[in-house]
Amino acid sequence: MPKTKYGNLIVSELKHPDSEPSWNPPVSEAGGGKGGRVLYLDNHLVPGAFYMETVWVMPRPRLSGNAYEEAKKRSPGPHSHDYDEVIAFFGSDPVNPHDLGAEVELWLGDEKHIIVKTSLVFIPAGLKHAPLVFVEVKRPVFHYTTGPGKMYY
Repeated sequence: MPKTKYGNLIVSELKHPDSEPSWNPPVSEAGGGKGGRVLYLDNHLVPGAFYMETVWVMPRPRLSGNAYEEAKKRSPGPHSHDYDEVIAFFGSDPVNPHDLGAEVELWLGDEKHIIVKTSLVFIPAGLKHAPLVFVEVKRPVFHYTTGPGKMYY
């Protein structure tokens, strides 16, 4: 981005957060046909910004048995934040953008929800949520999380 008065407010290249949550191994960068982190934003990268993470999730077979259990273990465990959060899932079918083309398991409190449509999920401050598991992905899914916290914690 050119050096201008406000150019530092535009994030168009991936810069990883200073630290990853303890449950999360470093997320690889998307590209070359593989999924991964596209962009990340927080107060450390742009002073004053809230956090946002964007990820492409690429097609993969349905998880079952040990593969499902391993994915669930890699997912964040139930946790809450002292800020609100939005978790988003967008399908990539331009003919039917509301069809997620995937099955996502997301726990909110003690309820298991299966998401199969493009969705925005509002997580009020203090609500325990997770695990979050992409059980099956038939088409690429654009996934993001954001909240008014200055960084993810």
